[in-house]
Amino acid sequence: MRISRKWLSQYMDISDLSIEEIAQKITDAGLEVEAVEHQSQGTNLVIGEVLECTDHPDSDHLHCTKVNVGNEVLNIVCGAPNVAAGQKVIVALPGAKLPGGEIKKGVIRGQESNGMICSLLELGVDPHLLTEEQKAGIEILDAKAPVGNTDPLQYLGWDDEILEIGLTPNRNDCLASFNMAVEAGAILHREVKLPAYQKASECGGLTKLQVSSKTKKCPLFLGKVIGNITIKESPLWMKELLRASGMHSINNVVDISNIVMLETGQPMHFYDKDAIKNQEITVVDGIQEDYTALDGVTYALQPEDIVITNDGKPIGIAGIMGGDDSKILDTTTGLIIECAIFNHVSIRNTARRLNLATESSVRYQKGIEPLAAQKAVDRAVQLLIEYADAKEIEETVQYGQTPYQPKTLSCQYMAINDRLGTDFTKEEILEVFKRLQWNPIDHQDHFTVDIPSYRTDVEGMADLSEEVIRLIGYDRLPSTLPMMEMTEGKLNPSQRLRRELRQYFTAQGLQDCVTYTLISTKKMEKAILSAGEAIELASPMSEERRYIRTSILPSLIDVVSYNQARHIPNINVFELSDVAAKEGVQTHGAFVLSEELQQTKWTGYSLPADFYTAKGLMEAILEKVGINEKRIHFVANEFDTQHFHPYRSACIRIDQETIGIVGQIHPQYAKETDCKDVILCEFDYGKILASKKAKIKYVPISKYPSVQRDLAFVMDRSMPVSQVVDVINKHGKLDKEMIVKSVEVFDVYQGEHVADNEKSIALRILFQSDKKTLNEEEINTLFNGIIDAIQKECNATLRN
Repeated sequence: MRISRKWLSQYMDISDLSIEEIAQKITDAGLEVEAVEHQSQGTNLVIGEVLECTDHPDSDHLHCTKVNVGNEVLNIVCGAPNVAAGQKVIVALPGAKLPGGEIKKGVIRGQESNGMICSLLELGVDPHLLTEEQKAGIEILDAKAPVGNTDPLQYLGWDDEILEIGLTPNRNDCLASFNMAVEAGAILHREVKLPAYQKASECGGLTKLQVSSKTKKCPLFLGKVIGNITIKESPLWMKELLRASGMHSINNVVDISNIVMLETGQPMHFYDKDAIKNQEITVVDGIQEDYTALDGVTYALQPEDIVITNDGKPIGIAGIMGGDDSKILDTTTGLIIECAIFNHVSIRNTARRLNLATESSVRYQKGIEPLAAQKAVDRAVQLLIEYADAKEIEETVQYGQTPYQPKTLSCQYMAINDRLGTDFTKEEILEVFKRLQWNPIDHQDHFTVDIPSYRTDVEGMADLSEEVIRLIGYDRLPSTLPMMEMTEGKLNPSQRLRRELRQYFTAQGLQDCVTYTLISTKKMEKAILSAGEAIELASPMSEERRYIRTSILPSLIDVVSYNQARHIPNINVFELSDVAAKEGVQTHGAFVLSEELQQTKWTGYSLPADFYTAKGLMEAILEKVGINEKRIHFVANEFDTQHFHPYRSACIRIDQETIGIVGQIHPQYAKETDCKDVILCEFDYGKILASKKAKIKYVPISKYPSVQRDLAFVMDRSMPVSQVVDVINKHGKLDKEMIVKSVEVFDVYQGEHVADNEKSIALRILFQSDKKTLNEEEINTLFNGIIDAIQKECNATLRN
């Protein structure tokens, strides 16, 4: 929101305050001033008159001028194409400081130059507020401009200072300068005097104008005919205030509609009376056709848009922009005022779709006070009479009712202080509401205030407390130390485990990733180990960010694909993150491995990023968590064979519960994602955390010697080696003591001397007792029992 010093000065005396002081006080009261802007900048400027202007002898575009600046005549070299003798101009004398630097005396191509004839652009004026002619050359003043020490910027009205205020969503009332003036007066302790315009529109004779609405999106519509007006130039004060708000001056009538919007916060529109057939205006929706608006652009109207119509044809896009066929022209002799309340959601949707962020649409979207429409009509009629010679005024026509009920709040003085922790006196509290013009009434132990119609954010006693503290000052809050129990800062089990897993993954050579939580429809449909039904955003920023993800792997695959496309080798990444679905929020972990996970070239060491490496990572993680290896199972993957290779992947189980999937990417899915052959894994971190953990027990190292025995079996290729290991462990006891301490598979052979449907498995078994030294007979008995069990239960043959 922009408001200038000149605008505030219309309502109160602030001559003793600098713009920086005003900005600081307003910011301290909760309305942050984001910037202080000077409309123009320049020192040591005067108004001069060009006495002579001749072409520079050594240049085809420079001019040599003699300029009268009041007390002397200066020679100035000027490059502007529009400079000429007899003009009144802006002169920067030697020593002047402009946005582009300091002006000094000098010689330009052999000709003396003692200053500079300036354009407004060179004085820091916003180029958007200047015409092409003004930007192309120097500024030419009118013939009445006094030559000499008069400040030319002040003479032209370009000496204003502007506050750019960032309003919070609940303070849309301050978009109206009248309301902002009351707010600023309360903050600055100044008496505020607003223009007396109330009931100005109650004048007028009988009218034929008819207004109506056929949509619930327009509950109130005011219309008024002004039969005779004069189109002319706007007064200087009006031009200055429009410029300060970043708007161009058009003519007195159009400018009045804009000034009223800025003053009251209520957008309004003036129609050329002759363009409105039968003096009938109707608000409708449900129209679907192309329509040319005031800016000359043709827009495609949709059924949900609110449209102003006359005789069944559109004459304006409600709340956004009027039509080209009914706009105010220099030949206009009468007008019809439109002022209405429209549904703010509908206005927002239409403005966004049409890409029309007008001053009017912005105000409707943020919300307008219920009485603003009547205030705007009153003020518009007053200004039209004064500055447009308005005559033949007809009575105001109204459709609908103003949706407003006066609000009075009551609050105890003690409640204010109890809530704020302060000791403000009754007089201090009442003074705040007097400054806000809320008509406070003292009732001994409590007070009542009348809430203005524009303060729609004030709903209860907490809001009254807020007004008190922000206007008296937050520096009045007493400084106290919080009373709380001393607590030890530490991680909870989930946080501690997350940190341990991250440290483990990074130690193994994987890189921690943070990918986007919002995903596209395609990624949503490709979810791996999905948390449930995806949540769709009501208003996504783009199609790529439509859903909250239920799986991490599709996003991580994108990371790998992106890097592989740029020939970056060995992409090994992981992520621990929350995923969400309609069923609830879960925490998942995922990793993707490619090429090599670890390598040391000078020693020839390499750890390939294959299925077994990924399996080992998961086993190590689960062991680190405290889950015994006997509870961990890798079973054939029948859960997801669309994203994983059906014969090179496995489901990870703890006991009988599946907690993840690990394996090679499916070739078709790799092709779809432009990702080369990689190993994928996603697991449910929450299930791992919830699993029962084994308690760590101290077991002394056996002091008795161990014995190793190797053996090899030929068996069917479909026989899992894990089943063989399970058989060894099952028969590895002697006198109820577990003697088999470890089983290692050290060779798997398929080829010559072995049938095509068979494989040879070589194992190494470690025997050791914690109670005694094992003798040869005991070991042989146990060893032979294990061989017999394997041959019988696994249908295997011992290799000699």
